[in-house]
Amino acid sequence: MTATQPALGTSSRVKAFLNSRCGNAEAAREALEKAGFEMEAVEPTDLESRLKQAIDHGTKRILVAGGDGTIATAAALVAKKDIELAILPGGTLNHFAKDHGIPTDLGEAATAAGRGPVVRADIGYVNDCVFLNTSSLGAYVTFVRERESLEKRFGYSIASAIAFAKMMAEIRTFSVTLEVEGQKKTYRTSLVFIGVGERELKLPILGSRVKNGKHGLHVMIVQGRKRARLFALALAGITKGRREAERLPEFDEFIVDSCRIDLTRPMATIGLDGELKRFNTPLDYHIEREALRLVVAAPGEDE
Repeated sequence: MTATQPALGTSSRVKAFLNSRCGNAEAAREALEKAGFEMEAVEPTDLESRLKQAIDHGTKRILVAGGDGTIATAAALVAKKDIELAILPGGTLNHFAKDHGIPTDLGEAATAAGRGPVVRADIGYVNDCVFLNTSSLGAYVTFVRERESLEKRFGYSIASAIAFAKMMAEIRTFSVTLEVEGQKKTYRTSLVFIGVGERELKLPILGSRVKNGKHGLHVMIVQGRKRARLFALALAGITKGRREAERLPEFDEFIVDSCRIDLTRPMATIGLDGELKRFNTPLDYHIEREALRLVVAAPGEDE
């Protein structure tokens, strides 16, 4: 992130939108009202149109309260524009907020949204769709699909464990041609993982951004056909980190500005910031550096 000028400094000059379906909507409403924001609660299906109206009317800073999907909707609209984006984290994991020093405490986040400094932040695209954190193709998609189907019955943690076991039992490989900086590489793989910014592969910070890590798309590919070997590779990665995984022939990685994934089928289901979405193939990924003017907490105020 690159720091720019100070923020606007007053909540009365910020247009605030609350995703009325986010998990902590009532708590977010209270935090925004306490901080003095004029807030509009909107249904997720109406969020994009309401944000567009605010932008068309000349709003210079927009605050959105919700999860990473809500934030990505706003980011797509304000990217590369002279509009500041403030966020109130309202999702389950709130990776984007944590990665950029935005408090997950709603009261602190509301304070930062009104008077915090502005930094530049990178975002990723797959085809024309914005993503903030990670995208995946293959085994992890199976994991997310199963976890979502089980979560209401068993809760997040138990559903995740069951989904992981089912993913390992049903692993399938597929052919991928990956174009990286003009050079084509072909893989037989069960998992492609792409992160915005350099990512960790070691517990307990698995999947998190590397602090002060490299900018770009972090593309990681797991090769192999045997479930046992794939599990061994995953275990090596999460217990010993990426350096250990790099020594294994089944693991390859790049940090690039763009890449293309060609598949044999015309459409693919991919994981995008924890959600599943369908895309036409090929899949064209690229990063937009410093595309967002993001309002963050002042030094010493973040968690």
